[in-house]
Amino acid sequence: MAASTEAPEPWYLALLGFAEHFRTSSPPKIRLCVHCLQAVFQFKPPPRVEARTHLQLGSVLYRHTKNSELAQTHLEKAISQFEDVKFEAASILSEFYCQQNLVDSAKPVLRKAIQISQQTPYWHCRLLFQLAQLHALEKDLVSACDLLGVGAEYARVMGSEYTRALFLLSKGMLLLMERKLSEVHPLLTLCGTIVENWQGNPIQKESLRVFFLVLQVTHYLDAGQVKSVKPCLKQLQQCIQTISTLHDDEILPTNPAALFHWLPKEHMCVLVYLVTVMHSMQAGYLEKAQKYTDKALMQLEKLKMLDSSPILSTFQVILLEHIIMCRLVTGHKATALQEISQVCQLCQQSPRLFTNHVAQLHTLLGLYCISVNCMDNAEAQFTAALQMTTHQELWTFIVTNLASVYIREGNRHQELYSLLERINPDHNFPVSSHCLRAAAFYIRGLLSFFQGRYNEAKRFLRETLKMSNAEDLNRLTACSLVLLGHIFFVLGNHRESNNMVVPAMQLASKIPDMSVQLWSSALLKDLNKACGNTMDAHEAAQMHQNFSQQLLQDHIAACSLPEHNLISWTDGLPPWAVSASERTYNQPGQPALRTAPQPDGEEESNWGKK
Repeated sequence: MAASTEAPEPWYLALLGFAEHFRTSSPPKIRLCVHCLQAVFQFKPPPRVEARTHLQLGSVLYRHTKNSELAQTHLEKAISQFEDVKFEAASILSEFYCQQNLVDSAKPVLRKAIQISQQTPYWHCRLLFQLAQLHALEKDLVSACDLLGVGAEYARVMGSEYTRALFLLSKGMLLLMERKLSEVHPLLTLCGTIVENWQGNPIQKESLRVFFLVLQVTHYLDAGQVKSVKPCLKQLQQCIQTISTLHDDEILPTNPAALFHWLPKEHMCVLVYLVTVMHSMQAGYLEKAQKYTDKALMQLEKLKMLDSSPILSTFQVILLEHIIMCRLVTGHKATALQEISQVCQLCQQSPRLFTNHVAQLHTLLGLYCISVNCMDNAEAQFTAALQMTTHQELWTFIVTNLASVYIREGNRHQELYSLLERINPDHNFPVSSHCLRAAAFYIRGLLSFFQGRYNEAKRFLRETLKMSNAEDLNRLTACSLVLLGHIFFVLGNHRESNNMVVPAMQLASKIPDMSVQLWSSALLKDLNKACGNTMDAHEAAQMHQNFSQQLLQDHIAACSLPEHNLISWTDGLPPWAVSASERTYNQPGQPALRTAPQPDGEEESNWGKK
């Protein structure tokens, strides 16, 4: 058959049609798809068709097979002089290099494509997003922010305020990760103005508002300002309700620089559930946290049936991390332990997910160990977690909990004082979090109580109460009240003790916090007995007995689970994950487990999706 210099020829359209049919079959017939595409070369096609076919073959082999060498060969051949092929080929080839841990090969491919794509707005913006994300994954946030700044200015020149806002909001997200708050505030102010003034596709406008409000809400939550965040969180929830009522507009923007979106609206819904759970957890509304976690996980399961996007697994892990903490507080240790195991299994499916969340896993196991009174294991878990994180807020949270372990053990004075110096709430506290600073005052009060320095303990606990009340930190308020009640009881001031313990019990019941309820009921029993209130003392004793029985049964159930052995895991992969991960990640010709740290939540790029 004679080869034609003009495309498309009937033979080409037929082979392409068959290839696409086999690719989209259920299940996909990739081998037949590849055969059809390879057959194109038998006709000695024109250079443009040849380049496009190399791109298609490379893409199919990369995404659907393990034949990485052949995928690389085709993708490298696809980078030609043809504009409609070379930028897409550069984008996919750099993705391929990153998957193969060849990041240093990916960067020059993207840089060269960016240099020559300025006359092609869509690809220029997309490639800038892609290279910025690559730098962010390597923790080079300065280079990533520079590229996003270049993209924002390019989008402004090209007349796309929408894409300019996407670049600026992405830059704001990275600045928040770097804690460069002096740069974040003016940037978010500018973004707010751009978003409000931009008139365009309603879904695009609302998605920009969601992005903007998510950054504001997470900024408040990082700062532990649970009460101050409420207006922003309410706006965010209203915004996502608005988006869910809007129909997708099929009319594409006329400006090629605006052919992007941040997240699909279904993903945005899950994200809003997630930040709501984070808020409820910090505020101590644990039943509300449970309700929204259940909704989010149900939505995630539906999405994961149709969508393999790694960001969904990230959302799932973060949701589980928060609900595990809720379970430990509400006295459901066995369920918490099973969910910790579930997080381990999710993380073993992705090296990057494991790297991003291994410190959190050890922290959760440390909290579980405290709840079942395995203090040596708790210390080991927290120590392991400290070695695996550079995140200042998480580091401070771990140190605070490790200090509580040393206080309970009562014989680790040197280590304890060394830790307390590093989280001194009165001087150079390491983070700006209101919540963590309030917790540090509580830890100081707890230590002073155990040492019998009651006036000093009262000073620290009143500071905790003042800070907790200012931001509606209900769990810290309840813990501080019951400890103050205990101090007043020891000092013989029964009236003041009662004034503390009764609201502590009411608040603990509302949360509900099983440990504080147990502590409060024991104190109420002794308090009423000392005051001669026999009936009230009996009622409190009955409550205490009920709480004790519930906690004991749960304790036995948790310690009987095979997952309880996780408390001994402090290094490498979780015990039962090793063999599975070797099969998954260390197959011949496949990359080994990656250990370079990656920024949380960046498993899947949502920058620059068409």
